[in-house]
Order: sequence, then C-alpha cells, then structure tokens
Amino acid sequence: MARIKPQALLQQSRKKKGPSHISIATIVLYGFIVVVMAFFLFATYRHWSQRSRIQAEEGSILEDSNAFADIKKSDIPRYAILETSKGLITVELYKEVSPEVVDEFIDLCQKGHFKGMPFHRVIKNFVIQGGDSERHGDTEDWTLTGKHNSQLESLKHEAFMLGTSKVKHDEEVFELFITTAPIPDLNEKLIVFGRVIVGEDVVQEIEEVDTDELYRPKSPIEIINVTLKRKV
Repeated sequence: MARIKPQALLQQSRKKKGPSHISIATIVLYGFIVVVMAFFLFATYRHWSQRSRIQAEEGSILEDSNAFADIKKSDIPRYAILETSKGLITVELYKEVSPEVVDEFIDLCQKGHFKGMPFHRVIKNFVIQGGDSERHGDTEDWTLTGKHNSQLESLKHEAFMLGTSKVKHDEEVFELFITTAPIPDLNEKLIVFGRVIVGEDVVQEIEEVDTDELYRPKSPIEIINVTLKRKV
C-alpha cells in the first residue's frame, strides 16, 4: 500500500475546509431585513413622539380654556345691593339655580330698570313686591290662599328669598318679590334666584309700614339704585 505524504494530506484538508461563498441573494435578504427593522423603529419613535406632543398641546389648550372659563366666571356679579328708601339690602344671586333669570336681572340692573321702582305691595308675614304699581294681579289671589297651606312640606320659598314671577313677562314688567316668611305654596308662582344675606332688618322695616286695604304702602317706598358686586 502506497504511503501518502504529509504534504499531500495537508493539501487535501485545505480543499475540504476552504471558505464557503455567501450568495448575493442572501446579502440582499439580510440587508432588506435590516432596513425594515430600522424603518419600523423609526416609525414607532415618530408615532409616540407625535402623540406626546399632541397630548401636551391638548393639555395646554384645556388649561387655557379652564383658565378662561374661570376668568369669565369670576367676572359675573354674584351679589346685588338694593339701595332702598329704608336702607341697604344685599342679595346673593343664585346663578347656578336660575341662570337665565339671574342673567336677565343683571342685564336690567345695568340698564337702570330698577331705579325708582316702588314697593307697591306689602303683605305682612308674607311678601313685599316691587314693580309696576299700575299692574294688578300677581299677589291679589295669593292673599286668600297663601296662609292656608302650611301643611306643605316644601320650604323652598323661605323667608328673605328673592324671586320673580313665573308668568312670562318682558323687561317692562320684571318684578321683584322678597318673602318675609316661609311661603311653600308660592313654589308654583315664583322663581327664586337669590337670597337676602344682609339687610333682613330693612326688609322687616318695609314689612311693618302702614298699608291700605289693597296692601299698598301709605308712604312711598322705592328702590333708589342697584349695585352689582362680585364680592361683598
């Protein structure tokens, strides 16, 4: 048997273990995968960065809107000071309870509607009414029924509540009512939009004036002016 020389064996080993060649298709495939992954990562980063920016902008807009709403809300008068011929009556306005009526009342105050308005009907332990002294109705039928329904549980119309008639009216006949006692049965007749917080003694002084048989004060009592305030 012929003996193979070591040099020949070494050459045969090199032929078997020679480096293999990578095909162009494989290189292209790997390159495509890398590009896709890079694009995916970039798209993900862009999406989340834009989302964070939008959320930040929306939060800023919301904060600005809330701040603007707070400013507008703070500008709304919450109190009215009625200067009467008997003294001052300070009323807190219930904007949250009767927004439309409060807005109308504020608008009329700014137009001077209540300057010189008389309290033309005064019913002791019941109500004092300011408005057009030539206009009849409203409380005329209340005097007969107002004190016979004390069994009613609702006390929405407590003493010293400020209200106006539920009857549809225009600016010329907007009237004011201040209750001087709990009047439950007026719930269907009056819209309460405020409460006397200072000047209850003035209301009681008006309540005590002498009146005729139609509950009209014998001595004129009127609202001289109304001042709107945000704070008192």
